[in-house]
Amino acid sequence: MRIVALAGGIGGARFLRGLKDVVTPEDEITVIGNTGDDIHLFGLKVCPDLDTVMYTLGGGIHEEQGWGRADETWSVKAEMKAYGVGPEWFGLGDKDFATHIVRSQMLTAGYSLSQVTEALCVRWKPGVRLLPMSDDRVETHVRITDSEGTRAVHFQEYWVRLHAAVDAEAIIPVGADTAKPAPGVLEAIAAADVILFPPSNPVVSIGTILAVPGIRQAVSAAAAPVVGLSPIIGGAPVRGMADKVLAAVGVAATADAVALHYGADLLDGWLVDTQDAGAVAAVEAAGIPCRAVPLLMTDADATAAMARAALELAEQVRS
Repeated sequence: MRIVALAGGIGGARFLRGLKDVVTPEDEITVIGNTGDDIHLFGLKVCPDLDTVMYTLGGGIHEEQGWGRADETWSVKAEMKAYGVGPEWFGLGDKDFATHIVRSQMLTAGYSLSQVTEALCVRWKPGVRLLPMSDDRVETHVRITDSEGTRAVHFQEYWVRLHAAVDAEAIIPVGADTAKPAPGVLEAIAAADVILFPPSNPVVSIGTILAVPGIRQAVSAAAAPVVGLSPIIGGAPVRGMADKVLAAVGVAATADAVALHYGADLLDGWLVDTQDAGAVAAVEAAGIPCRAVPLLMTDADATAAMARAALELAEQVRS
């Protein structure tokens, strides 16, 4: 079975770990990773979502945080602060710096982001084929109004430094409209037997991937069933502040509203948590088969059960 998953960072990576637990060694998983969160810091190219997937599936993630490296040290960050060089609000540990240095050196040497990602994965062996959504530069920006006036800030500044404390007025995937899908992305979607939307942020993770011209169209036209899992449980994000960016695009923070945001032209199936069983009827009324199952990734078994439920729904849709 050929499975394609569109994924953001922490939620997507943890779901993929559960997915790996329920497939056979013969199955192939291709992950199309969000690069809209990418940011240049200290002269280095940082790819938070790609790295979170790579570290999580490769066994190097800081489990409690869900991002960054396990057993990390912070000497470089402390020295940068001593020199008065920022930003201080973005945490890059010493081991993490090494990844960004290698990536940046390879990019400067002329390799594409796809080639660099493949090379980095040689070390981590994530057990999936990890593709960036595009080799072109795409950065998600957020329009806000605060004490400094109305302005656009990088999504990382909005999320990490400001903690989404001010309302997001608009989400702007800068560069997405002229970006091209990375090599292999459209081909993987066309050849897939199942396409999954993990419980990643529907606006700034999966939404940014779909904003790259050709990807949404390829998913919509794919012969494979497309099944998504709600990142909203009981009217609130499972993790993070997805409700803030959903509000910016006029979508309520409910399991059924997110399904309708994706639309029946994309989704062939949708899973909501058992707390949101009342949303099933509204989703199915929109022409999207829906099931209520436990969606909290409390442990490995629970996450594997979620992945199994998604594959089972895909099979039901196919039948």
